[in-house]
Amino acid sequence: MDGYHLTRAQLSALPDPANAHARRGAAFTFDSTSFHALMRALRQPVTRDSPTIHAPSFSHETKDPVADDIPIPSSIRIVITEGNYIALNEGEWAKARECMDEVWFVEVEESVARARLVRRHVEAGIAKDEAEAGKRADENDLVNGREIVEKRGRIEEVVRSREDMGWKKDV
Repeated sequence: MDGYHLTRAQLSALPDPANAHARRGAAFTFDSTSFHALMRALRQPVTRDSPTIHAPSFSHETKDPVADDIPIPSSIRIVITEGNYIALNEGEWAKARECMDEVWFVEVEESVARARLVRRHVEAGIAKDEAEAGKRADENDLVNGREIVEKRGRIEEVVRSREDMGWKKDV
């Protein structure tokens, strides 16, 4: 779903660009209409003449989506997609979800999610240190997560994520 982030230029063109950039990752900072269009295209009957469908990816180097970067040939029969807003029961997100055969939802304790977010933001260079990463998690990511939990739609399977140190790799 990262390929459906609005570009930085699109965020700058929104009525409140500072908020849009600060909240990147919130539902309103994604192109849900195009994501829904992809889901509709993937639901079309497949024939011998069906074209390859392309989905966008995301460049962490440029911090923007890359259009038509992921080919999905008609020989592909199962497509697994991921993203927070698949569960959101609003607007284009709800319509996109209706195109899916199953929706699974990963539940995680907020404290575990926060710790994972802080670590990810620092490792990915999104934040310079844990304090900045914690601020981003508290003011954006966890706010988004609460919205999804409160407004989630049809879910076929709930997976509970937890810390399991038995899977930890030795570093």
